[in-house]
Amino acid sequence: MVIALILSGGTGARLGADIPKQYIEVDSKPIIVYSIEKLSCHEKIDAIQIVADPMWQEQIRAWLDAGGYDRKFKGFSLPGENRQLSILHGLEDIRQYAEDTDYVFIHDAARPLLSEKQITDCIEGAAGHDGVLPVLPMKDTVYFSRDGKKITALLDRSDIYAGQAPEMFRIGTYYEANCRLLPDRILNINGSTEPAILAGMDVAMIPGDERNFKITTKADLERFCKLNRAEN
Repeated sequence: MVIALILSGGTGARLGADIPKQYIEVDSKPIIVYSIEKLSCHEKIDAIQIVADPMWQEQIRAWLDAGGYDRKFKGFSLPGENRQLSILHGLEDIRQYAEDTDYVFIHDAARPLLSEKQITDCIEGAAGHDGVLPVLPMKDTVYFSRDGKKITALLDRSDIYAGQAPEMFRIGTYYEANCRLLPDRILNINGSTEPAILAGMDVAMIPGDERNFKITTKADLERFCKLNRAEN
């Protein structure tokens, strides 16, 4: 069983909009709905859990109903103090109806260009592993600095990768990996795969998708609008 956990608890403050970025409409469709649509229609996604602020839950449910995407929807989880605590809240709720041997597919609501292929690649890539992480190769020369003022060393970019969402993990082992970081260390986690690596989980790498960027700034939003309109 694969459960998609959509993270939609952020405020999107950096975009400077009146509402969180994931609820902004692009071509008459809220950004979050683009991901919901892809995940709901994918045959290998069995259920969907959404992390969202209570003030937005009724509206999200209306979008689910209007699009006919409510069949796989299991429920809402409350946002945490940071992204990783939101994931933990989602995991706690998912474990009420899923097995620890099942997988959680973690995706940001602000990544509307999730493709069917990327979903399939994650699911297939996780087989036989504790998890999977899409990665992108480094295109630029990478340097290391100990003090942030001068170059300490040149790193081999062929050995360095940029982690990308969505990530997918076996629920039980990943839940335990997050719990080990409570109460304070989890607040310093920046990427979903960090708890898995710290716990020694077996995480496979697969090719990422450069188009599956996260909308963070106005420039990102404008880029998505252009790409979406070019394809429709």
